[in-house]
Amino acid sequence: MKSKSSFENRLLGLQDNMFNFALTLTADREDAKDLLQETTLRVLDNREKYYENVNFKGWVFTIMHNIFVNNYRKIVRSQTIIDKTENLYHLNLPQDSGFNTPDGAYTIKEINKAIASFTDEYKVPFSMHVSGYKYEEIAQHLGLPIGTVKSRIFFARKRLQEMLKDFRFYTE
Repeated sequence: MKSKSSFENRLLGLQDNMFNFALTLTADREDAKDLLQETTLRVLDNREKYYENVNFKGWVFTIMHNIFVNNYRKIVRSQTIIDKTENLYHLNLPQDSGFNTPDGAYTIKEINKAIASFTDEYKVPFSMHVSGYKYEEIAQHLGLPIGTVKSRIFFARKRLQEMLKDFRFYTE
C-alpha cells in the first residue's frame, strides 16, 4: 500500500469519474452527490483493504455500485408490506402500486416489451445485469469476454433509452 497522501490523491483524481458513474446509477444529481460522498467515505474507511496489485478505479467503482445496490434493496424492503393481522385483513385493502396514473402499469409493459424486442445477444446480458448479476458472472455464464458483455449491456441501455425517449414519468 502506498502512502496516505498518494491514496487520497488517487481518490481525488477519480471524483469526476465517480460522479458521472453515480449519475448513471441514480439518474438524479442530488442522489449522485450523496452516493459520491458515501462512496468516498467508505473508500477512505477501507483504505487498508486495498492492495496495490488491484485496479484502483475498479475497486472504487465496485464499492460505489455495491452501496447503490444495497441502498436500493433497503428501500425495496422498507416498502414491502407484511400483513400480520390474524385474518390477513390488509391483503384485501387496495395497495398503492407506486404509479401515479392509471397508465403507469402500461408504461412498465412498454418497457418490458422494448427489452423483449432485443435480440438474445443483447437481451440476455442486459436482463442479467438488471437482475443484479455482476459483469464477471454474466461473462462466465455466457462464455463471453467481459468487454463484450459490458459493451452489449451499454448498447442495450442506449437502445432502450432511444426507444423510450418520448416516455415521461409523471409525478404529482
